[in-house]
Amino acid sequence: MRKLIRGVVVLALVAGGGAVLATPADAAAKTFKNCTELNKKYKHGVGRKGAKDKVRGSTKKVTTFYVNTALYNANKKSDRDKDGIACEKR
Repeated sequence: MRKLIRGVVVLALVAGGGAVLATPADAAAKTFKNCTELNKKYKHGVGRKGAKDKVRGSTKKVTTFYVNTALYNANKKSDRDKDGIACEKR
């Protein structure tokens, strides 16, 4: 009887284990139509982990963007200067 219960538990863990591997951030990564839409929810933009704003002259860098690599990847088309931050806004 113990072997049967152990086998059922192992089978349940193996069968359900694949669903546990997906992170909620990957599943919830929304693609926004444009920067106006994205900035309504994420005021200073969305960036991947380790991204730094690329600026010229005396302009201050944006450091208050939302960090989420999956969300950035879903909206990568909106990163015009290819610095790892989509729709950055001061």
